Amino acid sequence: MARRLDRIDLLRAAAMLWMTAFHFCFDLNFFGLIQENFYRDPFWTGQRTAIVSLFLFTAGLSQAVAVHQQQSWARFWKRWLQVAGAALLVTAGSVAMFPKSFIYFGVLHGIAVMLIIVRATAGWGAWLWVLGAAAIALKWAAPPAMTIWPALGVLNDTWLNWLGLIDRKPITEDYVPLIPWLGAMWWGMAAGQWALRHRPMWLGANDAPATGVKRGVMKLGQWSLSYYLLHQPVMIGLLWLAVGRS
Repeated sequence: MARRLDRIDLLRAAAMLWMTAFHFCFDLNFFGLIQENFYRDPFWTGQRTAIVSLFLFTAGLSQAVAVHQQQSWARFWKRWLQVAGAALLVTAGSVAMFPKSFIYFGVLHGIAVMLIIVRATAGWGAWLWVLGAAAIALKWAAPPAMTIWPALGVLNDTWLNWLGLIDRKPITEDYVPLIPWLGAMWWGMAAGQWALRHRPMWLGANDAPATGVKRGVMKLGQWSLSYYLLHQPVMIGLLWLAVGRS
């Protein structure tokens, strides 16, 4: 089995811990224990942007390593099915909890689509930097384009807004469309390929086997998908019990 690179797992674990803290505050707000606007306050929206960016950049790094280690397409599709299946579970859970704003294209849905695109374009070299920049720039180009050509407003419809070429955000609890987020994963792939060629030690290629706390944090990074699916039900359940008893 190809060796995992510890620092990518640590980076992914950092994103998971940050996400957990963010979601815990969101849950406190949901139960009325604090009063915050998670949809408009820059303090919270900025954190969400940073957390999702870190997730997708790390996913790009991991794909760069997978390609470098000649991971087979069969293994890729096995992992992809896990991500896609988890995305469907998130949708089902959100329908029960937020029936009017359920998640139909959140971070896992976005990752599932982006993984295919990024893996298929892995051989495009330095063009990945350009494509990533273009994907991010398109976010800002879409609204004025729709003002000039109103017919483009169809891109706001639910069946197309997963592309991200919109001028109004849909009502949903989590929304991670291809534009601009594909740019973060493309940049992760490009950065990973560069590092593997020129600075493999930055990714932990020469690190000694982890022990103690570091090893425990790495395990979180390695089991990120399972943790992602379980952390919210557990926190919501514990808060529900706590609120119910108070």
